[in-house]
Amino acid sequence: MTVSHRPAVPLRFAVVGNPENRRVKLFAQAVREAGLQEPRVVPWLDVLRGDFGFRVGELVRVDSPGEDAEVARLLRGSDEAVDMYRVEGTRQWYQGFTAVVAKLERAIDDAGAVRLFDQRDVATAFDKAATHRLLTEAGVPVPPEAGTDGSESAFIKIRHGSSASGVVALTVRGRHRRAVTSAEMVRTEAGIELYNSLKIRTYLRDQDIDDLLAALAVDGLHAERWVRKASIDGRDCDLRIVTVGGRATHAVLRTSTSPMTNLHLGGQRGDLAAFQAQIGEKRWLAVLELAEWAAACFPGTHCLGIDVLPGADGGADVDCIGEVNAYGDLLPNLMGLPGTPGEGVGTYGAQVRSLIGRFAP
Repeated sequence: MTVSHRPAVPLRFAVVGNPENRRVKLFAQAVREAGLQEPRVVPWLDVLRGDFGFRVGELVRVDSPGEDAEVARLLRGSDEAVDMYRVEGTRQWYQGFTAVVAKLERAIDDAGAVRLFDQRDVATAFDKAATHRLLTEAGVPVPPEAGTDGSESAFIKIRHGSSASGVVALTVRGRHRRAVTSAEMVRTEAGIELYNSLKIRTYLRDQDIDDLLAALAVDGLHAERWVRKASIDGRDCDLRIVTVGGRATHAVLRTSTSPMTNLHLGGQRGDLAAFQAQIGEKRWLAVLELAEWAAACFPGTHCLGIDVLPGADGGADVDCIGEVNAYGDLLPNLMGLPGTPGEGVGTYGAQVRSLIGRFAP
């Protein structure tokens, strides 16, 4: 976390976000429950229109600009309305988003406020290839990189995608290929259109798979070899671990019968206690340390969502990091892990508690 000025006491927060978004509302609730003044909301639309400013001593949280079509349109620099269900357009979104985050960083620093993020961290977290490179250089275990041309089994992702948008789990067995994806491919007279779908799709025809990958490649791709993940009750699983101030505070076990464990794609919250018992305390503590190791590569950002892939072969040496999420803390009704700074509170409560501990006199 970047601290350029010591904030006034009591703490005052400003949140850059979409005012009606549940992320903003849940963070504001956590601030109120801590007995602090209601956060000042700086709407993303105001930021994008140049009508914003910050105050001396404010702690500034920049939250996700997602779930707002007009914000998405402005970030992409498009004259046309944005279809929020379309997969395409992430490269333009990323370019606009990172430019605005850099502008926000300068404005916060110039105002004498305190940033809870670093624009380089955020830019890297939204670039899967850059994240993979950063973690590799730091020695953090990640899946080996793979080709994106569809010639080998791989987990193929849009380079700047999020929420499993356009992810393709490709298996290659000799001449036979199988692509399992969150993208629905629609053929039109104008060409191929891709839509985010809550229903997992499977493509088996070579032509369909080649066309799917070609359409996705316009926005840039990153691919990694399949990691055989641990399972529980016959379902593959991974972990979303939230770190606050570099410490692992919350964890969700996500399980699925498909390659995607994302909860909005049919994944389910698993029994974390049963998983901990299955792998043993030593390995569980190693999993938390692994998440914190990854978070340490993003030292300027107060909160991160780290996806850990527990290897199927047993032993902490087979566990690795799948992704790092700049906005991975939206986990309603999830209480923190016992013995951590998040014990007894949700992800937003843990962040407020951490900041009070850091800045209170």
